[in-house]
Amino acid sequence: MNLRRVRAVARKEFLHVLRDPRSLLMAIGIPMMMLMLFGYALTLDVDNVPVVVWDQSQTAVSRTLVARLDGSPYFSVIEYVENYRDLEWAIDNRQAMAALVIPAEFAENLAVGRDAPIQFIVDGSDANTATIAIGYAEVITQIFSEEAVNAQLRSRGQPELEIPVDVRSRVWFNADLESRNYIVPGLIAVIMMVISAMLTSLTVAREWERGTMEQLISTPVKGPELIFGKMVPYFTVGMLDVLLAVLMGEFLFKVPLRGNVALLFGVAAMFMTGALAMGMVISIVTKSQLLASQVAMVSTFLPSFVMSGFMFAIANMPKPIQIVTYIVPARYFVALLKGIYLKGVGLEILIGEAALLAAYGTVMIALANLKFKKKLV
Repeated sequence: MNLRRVRAVARKEFLHVLRDPRSLLMAIGIPMMMLMLFGYALTLDVDNVPVVVWDQSQTAVSRTLVARLDGSPYFSVIEYVENYRDLEWAIDNRQAMAALVIPAEFAENLAVGRDAPIQFIVDGSDANTATIAIGYAEVITQIFSEEAVNAQLRSRGQPELEIPVDVRSRVWFNADLESRNYIVPGLIAVIMMVISAMLTSLTVAREWERGTMEQLISTPVKGPELIFGKMVPYFTVGMLDVLLAVLMGEFLFKVPLRGNVALLFGVAAMFMTGALAMGMVISIVTKSQLLASQVAMVSTFLPSFVMSGFMFAIANMPKPIQIVTYIVPARYFVALLKGIYLKGVGLEILIGEAALLAAYGTVMIALANLKFKKKLV
């Protein structure tokens, strides 16, 4: 491989990128815009769930339970109703997502030590949020019940109830349980995959459509020199995108970066190389900018978003889909980013994912060189 010819092709591609504001917008502006949009809009945290209350008891005890619910960061009581019709109307019109119904005999049952059932109605159209909200409500009512039982025992001069199992949870790696802390690193992987493949998917196809490929074929430039020369500018822009994304995560989204920064950029470079080479393969095979961009979007965004473990746990997917995820490179990059960002682990733990990412890049580069032929066919 002649480095002089590689430099010449890279210089030509650099000039094209710098002289085309649309390419610069796609290369730098779109990743930053997507990170801003997803980083702020996409959240899995469940808090301030709007609740309507039908308190038929109207006692100090029932009001204490409602205050416990409203005082937590997970629920917000927005209205008190007097019947099921108004309760259903609030949920049907999406003013409330949940409803608490306290029976008239609630305080009386508690006072004499009988069971005091209450009803918690949840809008299940958003199953994930509904499940989490039910879990929060159960914990709040359980604590309230334990306190009510102990209050009765104290009034009778009896010892308080001792809980046989005392669970004390401790959260590692994301102590505040902020979904943003693992969404932003995953977003970097998804965005880089999409942008990298889309950028290089237009390079060779553009040469064919503009009629300049014939001139390149007539030059002494070899296939590998052309491929590497065209990848160099976009690799530089892609690494700049990674730098900007890391800085935004650190200073804008306050995502903790506990691991080695050099390792982070090292695995990003491997991932970027494979994604750019994949875009080159698409461009070489399709020879059409429109078709190349469509194929690049379908083959990168959907698999990276759905089957990388970024949004949905791979372990919860059906077995056939879990097998398919092994050919999605973003799966390994997401695992690497989360390990470096949140856990602060190094290659001694992440060597498997890093090796597979390197293998992916090697295969894509080899495939690009195999597919490109200096022929007018």
